[in-house]
This record gives sequence, structure tokens and C-alpha cells, in this order.
Amino acid sequence: MEGWKEIKLKEITTRLGDGLHGTPKYDDNGEYYFVNGNNLQNGKILIKEDTRRITAIEYKKIKKELNDRTILVAINGTLGNNGFYNGEKVALGKSACYFNINNDTDKFFIRYVIESSRFQKYAELFATGSTIKNLSLKAMREFKFFLPPLPTQHCIAKILSAYDDLIENNLKRIKLLEEMAQNEFNNWYANNEDFEEVNLGSLIGHEIGGGWGADEQSEEFSNAAYVIRGTDIDELPNGKLEKVPFRFHKKSNLASRKLQDGDIIFEVSGGSSYEGVAKTLLVTNELLKQFDDAVIPASFCKLARPIERKYSSFLFLFWRFLRNIKGTEVFEIRSASNIVNYNWTAFLKFQKIKKPSNKELEQFNNKVEPIFKQVYKLGNQNQYLKEARNILLPRLMTGMIDVEEMSGQVVEKINLES
Repeated sequence: MEGWKEIKLKEITTRLGDGLHGTPKYDDNGEYYFVNGNNLQNGKILIKEDTRRITAIEYKKIKKELNDRTILVAINGTLGNNGFYNGEKVALGKSACYFNINNDTDKFFIRYVIESSRFQKYAELFATGSTIKNLSLKAMREFKFFLPPLPTQHCIAKILSAYDDLIENNLKRIKLLEEMAQNEFNNWYANNEDFEEVNLGSLIGHEIGGGWGADEQSEEFSNAAYVIRGTDIDELPNGKLEKVPFRFHKKSNLASRKLQDGDIIFEVSGGSSYEGVAKTLLVTNELLKQFDDAVIPASFCKLARPIERKYSSFLFLFWRFLRNIKGTEVFEIRSASNIVNYNWTAFLKFQKIKKPSNKELEQFNNKVEPIFKQVYKLGNQNQYLKEARNILLPRLMTGMIDVEEMSGQVVEKINLES
């Protein structure tokens, strides 16, 4: 570790502060987004469906000095989530802090410092709050880490960025493939008036609410299984399995809820004032192989198993189509607290669907099922890439690996895999 030195984060920043302590005046037509820690992920600022907006006038009251060397970091909730500021029209809430990196430091290297186990352990030690963890600005400023010479910083950032770039490329391919499958369904379904109209429930062979189980294994809760929640649905095709809970269940509960190839998970409770429920996930063998144990849907979801496997992709894409055109909203029941519950029974009983002939369905499945196989293949690749990256990260950050020798080898290998 020749030339490495231990420093505090405040020593390589020109400014470090947090966002607004309070609530701005929102405006749905505003041109600026009000973002918090949950909008930061993998070096990016994510604008979500429920991200609120503010006007330019309101922005001027609360703006911070952000520039092209600014890193935003979540200091409330999921500590360490981060995003670079790239000129987006955003204002910060208090659950995010920002720091501007000086010109003598590689900002990409500092991003990986924040993602390292060293920072995570430090955050766990100094964060306050029993349910939602909060890390103070003072703690951020005093965080110590080892800083190598600038050329070594560049090499480390280059190695880790090679993994991130391939992951990002796979995510783009997954999105395009999902859109391709959905467009294939939309055009095919809309242009076939000869399909027989039936009740949706007639195509479901088995349906049951999900489970939750227990944190710890016991004589009663003896069987282990992962539990897919509504909040996991959007990320699983991308290979993001790490947040799926692992719990213990009664043998009888697991037997009737264990997911198999062709099942569909349907979200029936949750949502917010901005988003309803009815999110869906198609379960395939390619997805199940990514888990090392059984998998069930969570208690706020339904397991829907078609009468035959051949209807799985068809029903999944129909439900996504219906949700996209807000056709599922008629069965939503909103509470005063903005929790959304779904009238699943009425949905199966009264929702109509056009059932294709066996020949039409076979032709359709020949087109879309290879797409879903490719989606989960790419998601699985992302899972392995993240694991490899996460193994490398602490070793690179502590000088355990000859960085310059490894840099060309890793980048060459990653490029071959892409």
C-alpha cells in the first residue's frame, strides 16, 4: 500500500451538506424534482413515479451548490445509496446529503469507497434510530478511509466500472426485451377479434394468498423459503435478488404456496397515493434457479397458477397490458391512509379476457417465451457480476490486489463477456 494514506472524507471535499429540513411547496407542474435518499441507486439519481415536483421559484429558496463533482448519498434509510449529480433539475430532501469532491481526487473512486464494507460498518456503528437509521453530517465528515495515489484511484475505478457498465448494459437489454414481449402481445391481442371471450377466473387453476412465516426456525415453522414481496417484483427480472427475505414456514403453508414454473405473482395490497397495486411477476425455471431454496409469494400477494402452463405468458402479459391502460384500477379499494387493496375475487369473477385458440396460443408462445428466458438469463448474469464485483471491492480498497496488473485483465475479460 505504498503511497496510500488514511484520511477523513472532509479532507477531500470542498463542501458537504444535506437537503431541506422540512417540506417544500409541491407543484405537479413544477420543472424540478424533490429527491431523497430513496432516489439514489448505483451512482444514479432515479426519478420515480411518485417523485414530487416543485417550481423554479421554490427551487431557488432551497437549492444547494451542486456541480459535476457532486456525489449524493442517502443518510436516512438505506445508508450509502448514491448518485452522481449530472445537471438534473433536482432539489434535495433531508434524507440525502451531498459532497463536492476536490479536483485532486477521482470522484468515481470515492463512490466505491461509499459502497465499501468499511463505510457500511461505520454507518451501522454511528447511525441513530431504532427503525429507520440516520447518519449525521458530522459522522459523514469524520469517516476515515485509505486513499491511494491518484493513478491507483483511476485504476480501481476503471476495474469496478467495467463490471457496472456491463450490468447497466444488461439492464438496458432487459428493458428492451420486456418491451418487445409486451408490444408483441398488445398488437396480437388487439388484432384478433375471433378470440373467445371468457371470464378471467376460468383460466386460473389454483390461486392462494401468499405467506410471511417467521424470522427464526422452530418446530412449527420448520421449512425455509424466500418470500417475494410486491416491492421485489420490479427488480427480480434485473437480477436483484439480495433484498428478498429468507424466512421459515409451516410445512402445510409452504406446500400450497411453493412457486413453480409458470406461476404468476399478483400484488393485491400496498401501493400509495400515487401508485396502485396489481404489479405482476412471471415465475420461470430460469428465475427459480437463481434462489438456493424454495420460494413463495408474500402475504400481500396472490399466487395465480393457470389451468395449463401454456397460458402463463399470455395471462402475465394481459395483466401487464391491463395495468398499463389503468384497467385494473376499477378493482382497487383505497383506504383513508392511502393503502390500496385489490378486490381479487371480483377481478377473477367479472374481468373478461379474450381466449385464443390453441394454435394461436402456440404461435404466440413460440415468440415470447424465448424472450423471457433471455430476460432471466441476463438477470442471472447480473447477479454473478455483482457478486464478483462485491468480492473485488474490499480487496481493491485495502490494497490486497496489485491494481495495475489486474486492471487490464479484468477489463479485457469483461469486454469479452459483453
